[in-house]
Order: sequence, then C-alpha cells, then structure tokens
Amino acid sequence: MDIRFMTVDDLDAVMEIEDQSFSIPWSRDAFLNEIEHNHLSTYLVAEDEDKLAGYCGVWLVVDEAHITNVAVLPDYRGRGLGEGLMRKIMGIAVEFGARVMTLEVRVSNTAAQHLYRKLGFQDGGIRKRYYSDNQEDALVMWVNL
Repeated sequence: MDIRFMTVDDLDAVMEIEDQSFSIPWSRDAFLNEIEHNHLSTYLVAEDEDKLAGYCGVWLVVDEAHITNVAVLPDYRGRGLGEGLMRKIMGIAVEFGARVMTLEVRVSNTAAQHLYRKLGFQDGGIRKRYYSDNQEDALVMWVNL
C-alpha cells in the first residue's frame, strides 16, 4: 500500500470512498477547496496498485492538528490501512510543529475508537448532537504528539 498526498485527480475515487463510508458525505467541492485553497489542510490517500482504498485529512493550526476525516473502502477495512494513514498524518503533523492532535468520532463507532486509543488518543469530552444526520453525540479525543 502506498500512501501519498491527495491530488485533484484523486477526487472521483475519494468520492467513492466517502459515499461508501458516511451517511452525509462531504461534497466534491468541499474536498477540492481543501486541497486547492485551504493552506491549513493536508490530505493523504492510500493506494493499492492503481486503486485508492482510503484517505485521511488534517488541519494544522499553530501547534494543534485536527483530523477532519478518515475513511477506508469496506473491502479494505481491518487490514491496518486506517492505522497506516493515521500514523503517517501524525508524523506530518509533528513535522509541521503540532504538539497535540484532536478528532471527533461517533460514540457508536467503537472500531474507530479502538484504533484511536491504540494510537494513544484519550477521551476528552462529548459534543452533544454533533452529527446532523441522526443527532448522535461525538466523542472528542486528544493525543499529545
């Protein structure tokens, strides 16, 4: 699996991953804005030969890194791809001077929470009714880099 920076040419495949991963997927324009205009964002993709299998994004603001999204195609889940993407983006965040990293995750997404805890993230609080599709709470998690 190769991990590299996301480009505009990746957006069709990213949208496929997004549609298969989230009940309210980001729009193509949102990703385009992130990679072309948001100087605070960095996005990576994981490529299996010629197929994109996952992606991860982060905003780097002063000494804080905020994971915007992580997604892996269903057929590739459970193979360590999400962990590889997270480890790579955590390393990039450190290179850019981030000292802490945060993210939100659905309280029902125990598989993702397990991965984040494996990477050293700890519970930081709850954002009530954070997700607009079903008003589910989000667990805020933090890790010192």
